[in-house]
Amino acid sequence: MIYVSSAPLRKGAMKERGATLIIALIMLVTLALLAVWAFNSSTANLRIVGNTQVRQEAAAAVQTAIETTISSTQFHLNPPAVAANPILVDVNGDGVNDYSVALSPAPYCYRFKVIPTSALDLAPPAFKDKKCLGPTQTDFGSDVDTVTTGSADSICASTDWNVRGTLTDVSTGAAVAMNQGMSVRVLTTDANTYCK
Repeated sequence: MIYVSSAPLRKGAMKERGATLIIALIMLVTLALLAVWAFNSSTANLRIVGNTQVRQEAAAAVQTAIETTISSTQFHLNPPAVAANPILVDVNGDGVNDYSVALSPAPYCYRFKVIPTSALDLAPPAFKDKKCLGPTQTDFGSDVDTVTTGSADSICASTDWNVRGTLTDVSTGAAVAMNQGMSVRVLTTDANTYCK
């Protein structure tokens, strides 16, 4: 036999049942919002890491192009010709060029100073600066001491250059511009041609 009570429910019991439902719904909404926030946060972090990697690759490509340019013996002899074609760079070594770097503006010399013969390195065995003495000074016997102690100018000049590489990658939107300054010893006639 089943006994069923016919006593009426307390007045507060109905309110408690409704409050539990509302609290449960609030907790579910809060958990759902937390899950959405966690997903968006992790996605944003992945995008930040990806963008940083692309920017670092682009900067490495520009630096590689600048180093390739300044290691060339031609960049200070004909800067417009060196800058005429973009430099293709394979960053990951897979044999496919990943970036195209432009030298814009062309490498330019902004200062030069003629080197006096007393500042030349004429120590044997290399005689590193022998070419700066000119075509008439080829004997490095007893004449060397008199040449290096004089105050006459050599035929070489120390030139200061700026090489600027720029890269804009259409697929990733990465844009990098980098300047590299350097000093190059050249013939004074070349310095007069390209240095302003």
